[in-house]
Amino acid sequence: MRLATWNVNSVNARLETVLRWFEAAQPDVACLQEIKCVDEKFPAEAFERLGYNVAVHGQKTYNGVALVSKRPLEDVRRGLPGDDGDEQARYIEAVVSGPQPVRVASIYLPNGNPVGTEKFAYKLAWMDRLNAHARELLAWEEPFALMGDYNVIPEPRDAEFPKNWEGDALFQPESRRAFRALKNLGLTEAYLQADGAPGAYTFWDYQAGAWQRNNGIRIDHALLSPEATDLLTGVSIHRDVRGWDKPSDHVPLVIELDA
Repeated sequence: MRLATWNVNSVNARLETVLRWFEAAQPDVACLQEIKCVDEKFPAEAFERLGYNVAVHGQKTYNGVALVSKRPLEDVRRGLPGDDGDEQARYIEAVVSGPQPVRVASIYLPNGNPVGTEKFAYKLAWMDRLNAHARELLAWEEPFALMGDYNVIPEPRDAEFPKNWEGDALFQPESRRAFRALKNLGLTEAYLQADGAPGAYTFWDYQAGAWQRNNGIRIDHALLSPEATDLLTGVSIHRDVRGWDKPSDHVPLVIELDA
């Protein structure tokens, strides 16, 4: 099973680019973030024509996440548990059916900037909620993958110029500590497990020639339960997509599971 995560930075604005990648890469399941549309405006028919099932948790103009799967999606959950008043569409989860069912979540973790504001507090609180939910999922002892744009640079090696990010919420000690705490529950970071080579970035800003200078960061991650880690056979970052016409500032991260 080929699972992908990709922050598409507006699915409708970049639909031609997104569909081009789907046709070339043929993911079995894709976790999309920052779709920037309500459910009704998601271009489901375009994906259905390619043979995909779609589940969406959208929001007007901002945020929004989706799951796109060649296999049926069951037990769909929209929204991260722990705060009934949270109206931001940042989490969707479902079981991908098949001989070996796998639970998959698409995550768009809050950016948190500027540091010292309620936005940073919201980021850390959201990460605490994700930690609590991951604990519940681990208790079920089933294969699952928490995939998405985590808006966290885990280590200095995950940025071309780490010093440029020292004041940013993505690289704050609190953000990195919360990410480590999530992994320390017993989750495995797929990229580090299957590859781990430095310089493997998933995001390049549109400004100041970041792409041309390879001023990138690695903030898109796939965290796997022990049962999913046992199925992991490979990982790849589709770096070339950043050089396509009308690209997202993120590129797809793809993992392979023997499922």
